[in-house]
Amino acid sequence: MNEMSRRPVLPPPMPADPPPRARAMRAGPFGVLDIGTNKVVCLIGRTEGDGSLRVLGMGWQRGRGVRGGGITDLEEAERAIRGAVAQAEDMSDHRLRSVTVNLTCGQPESRLFNVQWPVGGRAVTEADIRRVVQEGRARAITEGRETIHALPLTFSVDETPGVADPRGHHCETLTARLHVIDALSMALRNLGATAARAELDIAELVSAPMAAGMSTLVEDERELGATVIDMGAGTTGMAVFSEGQLLHTAQLPVGGQHVTNDIARLLSTTVTAAERIKTLNGSAQGSPDDEREMLTVPMVGEDDHAHARYPRSMVVSIIKPRLEETFELVRDRLEGAGLGNAAGTRVVLTGGASQLVGAREMAARILGRQVRLGRPDIRILRGLPDSATGPGFAVSAGLLLWASGEGRSLSDLDLGAEERPAGLVRRIVSFLRDRV
Repeated sequence: MNEMSRRPVLPPPMPADPPPRARAMRAGPFGVLDIGTNKVVCLIGRTEGDGSLRVLGMGWQRGRGVRGGGITDLEEAERAIRGAVAQAEDMSDHRLRSVTVNLTCGQPESRLFNVQWPVGGRAVTEADIRRVVQEGRARAITEGRETIHALPLTFSVDETPGVADPRGHHCETLTARLHVIDALSMALRNLGATAARAELDIAELVSAPMAAGMSTLVEDERELGATVIDMGAGTTGMAVFSEGQLLHTAQLPVGGQHVTNDIARLLSTTVTAAERIKTLNGSAQGSPDDEREMLTVPMVGEDDHAHARYPRSMVVSIIKPRLEETFELVRDRLEGAGLGNAAGTRVVLTGGASQLVGAREMAARILGRQVRLGRPDIRILRGLPDSATGPGFAVSAGLLLWASGEGRSLSDLDLGAEERPAGLVRRIVSFLRDRV
């Protein structure tokens, strides 16, 4: 036997795995606008060569003309937006033409749809996926409401479920599980009109609690299941993540401003003074010293020298029931959604109202889950000012991540390419550009 015959016969080499599809990251610069009841925040950022996201500019203004997430005064809201945008533009030396905006107005609602599309035995194409998403949008149409998101959660090719990307798979029928979020059309028109007055085009609307989750959740929380509770001034939003997907969102018409108003009403003081008391002395849990610690409170409608003194325990007794009501409403909404174990055992609190002393502990007790405060991840958002790293800026940071291309299903495929020109926001801007 010669030397060649003794060599082992090796199996043919396995074909190399196909390279992963690249994320459709936007280079920028691009801008986002977080329009809230208490504040309006504008961020401008760009994607660096290494894929990280850098904040180039930030603007912040006190919220005006907004209540409960909706525009109540077009002129006042325009002034706040112009001020925040001008600050960010000056810092970044970049002029914004369009922005990505948070969605809190119009009573947003969340629904799930199963959509089937005949393929006929050939390979699934990008066009098939777009048609499935468009079919889901069509089924979700409700009079007086407009679809904002139609997010594919998972696909099935014939009897094979759990396909993340069906392109190239041969099948008779493609089935998609879609998460659709919509809102009242008239509220969106008012939002579009406000942006047009400020000489801005709304590029996209993004669910506020979803944005908060994008900037605060770690990968394991997104995969194993977590609920984000974004406690804003005018509304409280919820977003449930599991297996890396957004499964459910909801919004309650209650927030930190309601706590402030309770304090102002029951202590007969101004709203400004009540906000200061809430911020500096507010708590959702009592302490032994509360009865002895006295607070000097200015009286509403009186001169500058008219003050009253109240024990801190009285402030606690005002804040505690309002927060308990809020978390009980959140619990009921989550139970009503029927998500079961998909919601996980983890809750992340974001938003300015989440910073009240005792809010985290109260949420853990009422919801029966582990709770932590969520802050924007500065490791993936370089250059974020220190003033914007708290829970109150989670939505702003998440909007910037979304605008850069993060968090999208099939991120290299523009799922709205065929229907976007007729989208509501663009129709609004086109109509108003020459009329406002």
